Amino acid sequence: MTSSRLDTLFRPFRFKSLELENRIVMAPMTRMFAPEGVPGAANAAYYQRRAAGGVGLILSEGTVIDRPASRNDPSIPFFHGDAALTGWKGVIDAVHAVGGRMGPQLWHTGATSSPGGWEPDTPVESPSGLVAPGQPRGKAMSEEDIADTVAAFARAAADAKRLGFDTIEIHGAHGYLIDEFFWAGTNERTDRYGGATLAERSRFAVEVIAAVRAAVGPDYPVILRLSQWKPQDYDVRMAHSPAEMESWLQPLVEAGADILHCSQRRFWEPEFPALDGEKGLNFAGWAKKLTGVPTISVGSVGLSSDFLGAFKGEHSAVSGLEGLIERMERDEFDLIAVGRALISDPLWVGKVRAKEFEKIGDFDPAALATLV
Repeated sequence: MTSSRLDTLFRPFRFKSLELENRIVMAPMTRMFAPEGVPGAANAAYYQRRAAGGVGLILSEGTVIDRPASRNDPSIPFFHGDAALTGWKGVIDAVHAVGGRMGPQLWHTGATSSPGGWEPDTPVESPSGLVAPGQPRGKAMSEEDIADTVAAFARAAADAKRLGFDTIEIHGAHGYLIDEFFWAGTNERTDRYGGATLAERSRFAVEVIAAVRAAVGPDYPVILRLSQWKPQDYDVRMAHSPAEMESWLQPLVEAGADILHCSQRRFWEPEFPALDGEKGLNFAGWAKKLTGVPTISVGSVGLSSDFLGAFKGEHSAVSGLEGLIERMERDEFDLIAVGRALISDPLWVGKVRAKEFEKIGDFDPAALATLV
């Protein structure tokens, strides 16, 4: 691959107050290395190494808002409380010290369960007390619970801005709380937070985004992560047509989402192949086309298998970036998020830029056991 083609990845990106040196984003990846919910020196060093290695924007692992049972593992970090926020101040200061840019991903895990079997002290909450269609877990949220949750997202966003983070990302994907409102299979509510259409079931997300926007002001960039698939059902699709997707996404943008982070298991797969073929626009491409806002694509970048295999202990070989470059050359989407490749190798970006592909090792699941 020529240097001129690789330059596509290394163009600066500017949006509102966010200024990035390149188009590469470190994807949010749950690491579970924050005992008692508090990030420490090891977490700060982990993110700092990626910033020093050339990542344009780092998005943190999921950090939970101030709600009971908002996390599904005891080592997922909080983004509330003096101790945790002090820890996150150390993280962003370390990233800024080497010229990096970073935002926390704000999260509520909803009714999802812990892979290790851990249970919180209070019942988990979700739109209808379901973790998947026909699978009860926890309790359905009252309107008071919903209002308190919206306010908790807004407080976390305001704290992120106060601490000096460059942006924030709201996690609305992958079967967690906001996504459980989107999904008809887990949202059976008959009040204003439910409904027969995807647009109607988006009311909770719209209220969260609007509250976050009010908390951070008009110029602070707000990213929203979305997905069609869920760990509860890899094949589920909520928007079956561009029109349905537009009815879902446009209200989210109008509420204040600036950048849509569109999660796929494999970024090269077309979103609507029946419409535009096997090389058609992916999820991020369609989201950009329908809303006009910048988008981030993600999904097994630089690797030969999707990320689900990593958590089953599967190795993944390095694969070429030609397909990614082709899509970015035609501005199908604006930024590309990289996950596992950056867990194993904090210098991945620099090796790509220098075309030192032979120095990039395969992804080894053993890397998940430590903060490299």
